[in-house]
Amino acid sequence: MKLVCQQADLNSSLSLVSRAVPSKPSQPILTNIKLEANIKLQQVRLTGFDTSLGIQTSFAAVVSADGIIALPAKLLNDIVSRLPSGDITLDDTARNGDSLMMTVQSATGQYQVRGLSAEDFPELPTSAENEVQQLPTIALMDGLRGALIACSQDETKQILTGVNFKVEAEKLEFAATDGHRLSVVEAYPENVDGAEPELVKSLELTVPARALRELEKMLASKPATEKVGLHLGAGQVVFEWETSQGQQQLTTRTLDGKYPDYRMLIPQRFDKQVTIDRRQLVSALERIAVLADQHNNLVKFTISNSEQSVYLSVEAQDIGSGKESLPAQVSGEDLEIAFNVRYLLDGLKTISTQEISISLNGVLEQVIFSPLGGVKMIYLVMPVQLRS
Repeated sequence: MKLVCQQADLNSSLSLVSRAVPSKPSQPILTNIKLEANIKLQQVRLTGFDTSLGIQTSFAAVVSADGIIALPAKLLNDIVSRLPSGDITLDDTARNGDSLMMTVQSATGQYQVRGLSAEDFPELPTSAENEVQQLPTIALMDGLRGALIACSQDETKQILTGVNFKVEAEKLEFAATDGHRLSVVEAYPENVDGAEPELVKSLELTVPARALRELEKMLASKPATEKVGLHLGAGQVVFEWETSQGQQQLTTRTLDGKYPDYRMLIPQRFDKQVTIDRRQLVSALERIAVLADQHNNLVKFTISNSEQSVYLSVEAQDIGSGKESLPAQVSGEDLEIAFNVRYLLDGLKTISTQEISISLNGVLEQVIFSPLGGVKMIYLVMPVQLRS
């Protein structure tokens, strides 16, 4: 293998695929990334894989000799990230007996890194071509942004550590719950450009949150009007898309088991309704959270119909107290109710609309926060019991 590439391209690609390199690998080969040079395509492809999550990316290079090698991810990343910008030459044609040695040369110096045969590096799973779906990036990003906040961190509740993802003819639906809150986002493909949706087959799967957080980062710079291919196979899902340099791919296992029927948790009617400015509420919650964080993260809402206001308060014993008041449109009877302030901030910060609607019943019943306009989202939070 011999090639010349830009330091910036190699560095960014190494940083990306290294996110799929495990810190405690089940096989020693998995501490490496696989590097492939293709003379026909004049392209380099890098792969990181921990047998659950796989990330693959490619970029343009001047390739004068084909080759494939496994190289230690951390060492190579540390070296390349410190090299000056400009051309970098990678060359493994010089052998030390049967040992594989990659020479990394920049304008200022030369380094050698011992590699391994890529034969032992596991192949990323592939999926049947007839399972492909073309998903609009904007719809996918809206769903991930809204749902990922509610995934459980408890590994004993394995199915709840992922996002339940439904593809239907007219929409995508994303849902996640940790037992204390539930987020459901409906995203509509035709919202991208007014065209008819291109979803060809209904499906449902639950994807680990860790993989979807990586997907969200990878798609952050992708134009909203473009598409992401979804390939579903036995226990695996592959997301892939084109970039200006080549192709990127994220592969992950799906979570086994049936996701809970979360629609059963959503009340069909409410007897109290509040409309409030989202930014003002977020700012007030962030201020009062300074004290709430010292006292079980608890914040009390006092909702007043007569005053058309919402009052926030915290009483942190032996520390202090805080109060905030906000104007609001209130219908229904007055109510005192308490929440985990962090749950509220997580949800409200994913909403982009100026105003939100808060739908309530009793002090211990489900409460729903929803944007007014924009993406259709239900953010359900269970209140916390107030102690007298």
